[in-house]
Amino acid sequence: MAHPVVTLVAQRLALGLLLLWAASVLIFVGTQILPGDVAQSILGQSATPETLANLREQLGLNEPALSRYFGWLAGVVQGDLGTALSNGEPIAPALGKRLANTLFLASCAAVIAVPLAVLLGLVSVRYRNRWPDKLISTVTLATISVPEFLVGYIAVYFLSVQFRVFPSLAAVYDGMAFGERLYAISLPVIVLVLAVLGHMMRMTRAAILNVMQSAYIETAELKGLRPFLIIARHALPNAVAPVVNVVMINLAYLVVGVVVVEVVFVYPGMGQYLVDHVAKRDVPVVQACGLVFAGVYIGLNLIADLVSILANPRLRHPK
Repeated sequence: MAHPVVTLVAQRLALGLLLLWAASVLIFVGTQILPGDVAQSILGQSATPETLANLREQLGLNEPALSRYFGWLAGVVQGDLGTALSNGEPIAPALGKRLANTLFLASCAAVIAVPLAVLLGLVSVRYRNRWPDKLISTVTLATISVPEFLVGYIAVYFLSVQFRVFPSLAAVYDGMAFGERLYAISLPVIVLVLAVLGHMMRMTRAAILNVMQSAYIETAELKGLRPFLIIARHALPNAVAPVVNVVMINLAYLVVGVVVVEVVFVYPGMGQYLVDHVAKRDVPVVQACGLVFAGVYIGLNLIADLVSILANPRLRHPK
């Protein structure tokens, strides 16, 4: 009989693949029901009916939708994301560069946001219902409530226009020095950190407070251990499952939800790439971007599920 952990991990992996397939179906159907004609948008309003018919034939738009879907899916499985209609170039190489830029931006934001959120959560629990807790909760709630694009424009106005601390455009290019690249993305990183910090901090605080009601915490207090030591060494490790879950969800948001931030700062990532080709009605690029975003989001949530399973001692040591 298989170990419960092995069974649950296999179930989660199978569910992840099923969700990714379902996402591919939704993405394909969504792009197919968009209004307008792809051939018309490429050739313009002055194109003749014969020219439009020839282009539709070249693009395979006359084939049944089911045939086009399975052809696209077969290409994706083989690593072929198709060809961009706007320039005739393969999508995968261009998308790979944009994805690398997006992952770099998200990673820089995560390196700051995750430890800061955990630290603020610990401080908030240590001074529960006192002014540090209330101040941290109020500020983080305010950052959650304000849309990213508004925070971005405010940051540009004060940190770029008024005080000229950081550049207003996050322009990066191949061969750019690491320090210069970090400086160029400073403003979008700040905006992304503010966007996810509050949620992670509040969930960390809630998870630790829930563990603080346990009997072993009371035993540690009776032994005379310092409050912050009790929280950091005894409560936090036992609250790791919900904390990891919320961290992974926010990491997924950092990758998938950067579209607005990338557009505001004209950052050459996947979000900007997607928006540019939506305007051109380049359906293959939109499908590829949507599938990559879905894969990243499902993958990170799958990792969170697996960590939660492995962190559960009742599953690791069944009777």
